[in-house]
Amino acid sequence: MNNNIEKENKIKIVLITSIITLIVGIFGSYIFFKYNPKIFGNNDSKNNTTKVVKDVTVTDTGISEAVDKVYNSVVVVGTYKGEEMNASGSGFVYKKSNNKMYILTNNHVIESGDNYKVTYTDDQVATAKLVGKDEYLDVAVLEVDNKDNIDAVEIGESSELKPGDTVFAVGTPLDATYSWTVTRGIISGKERLVEVSLSNSNSSDYIMNVIQTDAAVNSGNSGGPLSNSNGAVIGIISAKISSSGVEGMGFAIPIELAIEKAEKITSGDNTEYPYLGVSMVNAKDANYYKKYSNNLTTNLTSGVMIVDIENDSLAEKAGLKSGDVITKINDEEVSNIAYFRYELYKNKIGDKITITYNRDGKEKTIEVELK
Repeated sequence: MNNNIEKENKIKIVLITSIITLIVGIFGSYIFFKYNPKIFGNNDSKNNTTKVVKDVTVTDTGISEAVDKVYNSVVVVGTYKGEEMNASGSGFVYKKSNNKMYILTNNHVIESGDNYKVTYTDDQVATAKLVGKDEYLDVAVLEVDNKDNIDAVEIGESSELKPGDTVFAVGTPLDATYSWTVTRGIISGKERLVEVSLSNSNSSDYIMNVIQTDAAVNSGNSGGPLSNSNGAVIGIISAKISSSGVEGMGFAIPIELAIEKAEKITSGDNTEYPYLGVSMVNAKDANYYKKYSNNLTTNLTSGVMIVDIENDSLAEKAGLKSGDVITKINDEEVSNIAYFRYELYKNKIGDKITITYNRDGKEKTIEVELK
């Protein structure tokens, strides 16, 4: 009998222990989850909100290493008429070949002279030969003897740029006192279409597709490199198209366009731009010319009016006439002479283009093969 009582007591002890353990476990779980609501993302108390903050550290030690890759390749370009220097700007070595170095700069830097000199960062001066130039793209190529301690710049890709990317310019703003000035900024915009005037012109002659930057540039920066944060050149500064009344709006020619033209120049490719053989005025100005010819009148305010056509020219053979107003090339609007040239010069000799024009109030189209 005592064995039965003892057995019953052991069972009671086990049951009581189990019950106590269960109660303690439930209570402990309640306390644990009440004060750790983020375990299941459940939170009934505003006072127990848990915030997860991602720490971000930005370290900026400058771009001196990138600048070093370009710096010694930049030169001061002096343009001389006879013995007198009448203009200066910047340039950079973009290629070395056959014991020669080839320097890219702007056409408007060199166009007023007949001989040229370049100054290197070590203050040595070399005579440069003009290989060729393009007034519409505003690039020119100079040739100098090789210099062993100077490398050609690394060429980047402007097409890879995004607004906000870091860029820097190296050049000679104003005069030689500030040679090899480095300025830093960002890409402010891409594929900006800016109207420019050629030499001795008071009108817009052409459209340039350029990169916009807020890196500080001044007149002497013209022809210098615009580089990305890795030191690869992605454009040529062209201060010529920057208004003197505007701050923080610098422009650069995309490097791909400049290199393509430079390679044609150095290879001896002297292919000219397509030529229609017409003289033109902006349609909005046509009424001014009515006093010279009764057929030079139109109600159109956009497009270019043909004033005269050369004998045996492409335009004459295509059937265009004085008084016609060209409004489109390949379905692209040409609002004025600058845009007409821009759209026409996208094409090369041998290409076929479609010209849309207005004659006597009626829209017509013709297809011509450029020559």
